[in-house]
Amino acid sequence: MRQNYLFTSESVSEGHPDKVADQISDSIVDLFLSKDPEARIACETLTTTQLVVLAGEIRCKGVYEDGAWAPGALDEIERTVRNTVREIGYEQEGFHWETLRFENNLHGQSAHIAQGVDASGNKDEGAGDQGIMFGFACDETPDLMPATLYYSHRILHRMAADRHSGAAPFLEPDAKSQVTLRFENGKPAACTAVVVSTQHAPGYDAGEKEAELKAYVKKVVADIVPAELLSDETVYHINPTGSFEIGGPDGDAGLTGRKIIVDTYGGAAPHGGGAFSGKDPTKVDRSAAYVTRYLAKNVVAAGLAKRCTIQIAYAIGVSEPLSLYVDTHGTGTVADDKLESAITKVAQDRLGGMTPRGIRAGLGLNKPIYRTTAAYGHFGRTPNGDFFPWERTDLVDALKAAL
Repeated sequence: MRQNYLFTSESVSEGHPDKVADQISDSIVDLFLSKDPEARIACETLTTTQLVVLAGEIRCKGVYEDGAWAPGALDEIERTVRNTVREIGYEQEGFHWETLRFENNLHGQSAHIAQGVDASGNKDEGAGDQGIMFGFACDETPDLMPATLYYSHRILHRMAADRHSGAAPFLEPDAKSQVTLRFENGKPAACTAVVVSTQHAPGYDAGEKEAELKAYVKKVVADIVPAELLSDETVYHINPTGSFEIGGPDGDAGLTGRKIIVDTYGGAAPHGGGAFSGKDPTKVDRSAAYVTRYLAKNVVAAGLAKRCTIQIAYAIGVSEPLSLYVDTHGTGTVADDKLESAITKVAQDRLGGMTPRGIRAGLGLNKPIYRTTAAYGHFGRTPNGDFFPWERTDLVDALKAAL
């Protein structure tokens, strides 16, 4: 591994058009799971000027059965979409929760997919699709996440909190951030550059108001990034294009699943390619990515490695994974193949295995917990009750014992 280098990660706010789409899709997932914990959902969202379109496949008892919607179901779906947009904060001429046009093109799940996934006879529930998924953890931050992404997320999360509270009334929902760190001996040593582009109220692109906005952003950065990483040599690019009044879906169309690197590890680890939002947990794109993060985080939390990448692979309709691969990037205290054996044993003992059913049951994923994942990252979050169970570090002792 290189020990001295520059590395950059970006984040986008809850008001970014792609994140608006992700949050709408996951709000629909939560709605259906609240009605039927065994619901199947694959919901894609398109956002653009004054328009939200849903498309995808579902199966949900009491909501959509035998090709028909239950009374009131369509109205509840539309209310969920509009409430999500309202909670993000869009009340603009080009995108307003109350006046936007809405189209629902959800329909029944393919019977051919369902027969491969459903349990029947002696056949356990199969994976919802083929694919490879990755989990990752490192010791760069308290949440065992890459530092560049950790700070990028938190800058925007603070700005959103200030916008919602009224502490920064000049901010509008759409924003992006980017943090570049210099690493020395494999550890963050300095923040060399910060980029923040934020949608703003009229007039905050010139004069005293522009200076107020830029001073505010620098204050947020100073609150988030450790002081020892910042210096007079840190370069700031704040709204470098100038005006940013037109934003969100009015400025750029949004689609579910276009920010998968923001959602995961900011480019510091591989990604299997599948998006998370809009999918129920039978889809291993989501659930297996969560469980591999859970396992990798516990490996690092146990002091068994400073960095850990885990890959897992599935075939559609097949319950058991095809492969499990662990790489500690030369930082492990035990051999990687021994870690693979320990992880397999712990997963079997604590989760009932790495099958889709085992993951869902072991982590408690058949619940309406997904809207909160759809902005500011699916990983590096604080576990709280049913939310973010894959961020717990309760396997540390079991992993040590298995070795």
